[in-house]
Amino acid sequence: MAAAQHPVDPVDRVAPAPPDELSRAIDRAAGARPIGGNRLEHYPDSPRALDAMVAAIAAARATIHFENYIIRDDATGRRFADVLAERARAGVRVRVLYDALGSLGTSHRYWRGLRQAGAEVRAFHPLLTPRPFELLQRDHRKLLATDGEWAMIGGLCIGDEWAGDPARGRRPWRDTMVAVSGPAAAALDGAFARIWSRAGPALPPDELASDPAPCGSSIVRVVEGMPGRARVYRAVQLLAATAAERLWITDAYLIAPATLYASLIDAARSGVDVRLLVPGASDLPILRNFTRVGYRDLLRAGVRVFEYQGPMIHAKTMLVDRRWARVGSSNLNVSSLLTNYELDLAAECEALTGELADQFRRDLASSREIVLQARRLLLPPKLVGAPAAQSKPASDAPHKRSGYELGAVAVVALRRVAGGLRRAMASTAALASAGIGILLLAFPRIMSGVLAAGAFAVALAFGLYAFERRRSRDTDDG
Repeated sequence: MAAAQHPVDPVDRVAPAPPDELSRAIDRAAGARPIGGNRLEHYPDSPRALDAMVAAIAAARATIHFENYIIRDDATGRRFADVLAERARAGVRVRVLYDALGSLGTSHRYWRGLRQAGAEVRAFHPLLTPRPFELLQRDHRKLLATDGEWAMIGGLCIGDEWAGDPARGRRPWRDTMVAVSGPAAAALDGAFARIWSRAGPALPPDELASDPAPCGSSIVRVVEGMPGRARVYRAVQLLAATAAERLWITDAYLIAPATLYASLIDAARSGVDVRLLVPGASDLPILRNFTRVGYRDLLRAGVRVFEYQGPMIHAKTMLVDRRWARVGSSNLNVSSLLTNYELDLAAECEALTGELADQFRRDLASSREIVLQARRLLLPPKLVGAPAAQSKPASDAPHKRSGYELGAVAVVALRRVAGGLRRAMASTAALASAGIGILLLAFPRIMSGVLAAGAFAVALAFGLYAFERRRSRDTDDG
């Protein structure tokens, strides 16, 4: 198994210190206990993270637990399939869990090949289900655990976007992963086991028997985000409220709930250095536009906002002072914080926070800062971009966008021309309503049938859901 170039902590302390009030509050909010004695390795480079994951899979001797929201059937996905299949044929117990919506475009042949090699593959919350409410609850986690002793967690999915293509001038998406060795790796393996059992039968007990020895000094909390539990949300709120020096956040799809925006504003007004780093060009342009809606209030309060220039920045990190670091799959939006299954690390490790801070500064050098520009006629200030640094890093080579990214940029440009997010949404709603009205007038019988069929389909779905819930209760009572 390959190690990162810079392990971030030596072995000098293996047990957590007695908890202070903040630690105790975060433990309760996150539903996680502090686990000492871990070694953390920071991977801010997506291709190197992919290489480390492939090497870890190839080195596994007993178990491979692999979970990801997106596993594509492309060159990168097939690279993983090949090494997973080889290990399964060698007798390693290989379990693969993918989200049915996130990996919707992956072919059945891809999964069939893994199963034929001996791997067990499950889809999380298939789209054809008698439980329609579960369709909103996705497995957005990204985790690889091998032999119960090593794990990697973060925001990286399995696809060519993260690998890049130097021959074609396409830089990889910027993402962040953290490798964990030590007792917390077994805790991450346990987190996999819990969500694996939600998609089918549980793992055999002997598959979770590993008890890794302490090998570092970092204290780690494994935060399992679950629908309705708001564990990540509560932990983030606490961390933001206690920041005294700096609060630096990188987020791919930032549409924070109002209370979290208020926490950022309050921190900035009290003198904390609050900085947000978000994509300049997103693979989901509509979300980028929603993110911009909240800029003015943040900027007026003193929050500094930066948009990354280059390929998509997909990382999800949070730095609080020099003590706390959060890395994982959770974006700061309602979907991640309240409805998805997510997996984060909250680490007390000055070395890791230092490396994340250095990477944050490098990212700012490839970004532009968004500032307010006053306008006449009592109009609200205009959002304009300014260079965040005098020069970009020497390694920041020009990026040739893929067709996928070019399409996203084109949508952003079209929306700007149309007059902004609010007007575009209003226009779309007006046109859709007018179109439905015209169809009802022109084809009353046909449209009545279509609407009736839709209503019956919805009624049938809810009826099946109610029946399934009642049967589950009856089984539990029995």
